[in-house]
Amino acid sequence: MEAIEKTPAGKQGATNKGKCTDNKPQIQAFNEYLSNHIATASMVAEATGIYQKNITRYKRMLEKSGQLWEVCKAKCKKTGFNANYITTNPDYLQQQPVTQLNLFSYEK
Repeated sequence: MEAIEKTPAGKQGATNKGKCTDNKPQIQAFNEYLSNHIATASMVAEATGIYQKNITRYKRMLEKSGQLWEVCKAKCKKTGFNANYITTNPDYLQQQPVTQLNLFSYEK
């Protein structure tokens, strides 16, 4: 008779085979992808294979550290819904025209 391996409750048969248990390689892959692309979180998830919930966490971490920016808001090519396109490459930010709203404009 085979020995039955006990697993914690809720983790029945769960293994980490083929999965990365360390966050650093995933966040590096996320950062590297966005250094060469402008994409939505859903597009990054599809391209890198990183779970959407992890991407949301990494996005927030990089935003707080000033390493990730939202470039524009448009329809996502993957989902079709409006979403923020993001990047970690500061060169892409220079392409965006700076528009200053003039609330108190007086024409003479």
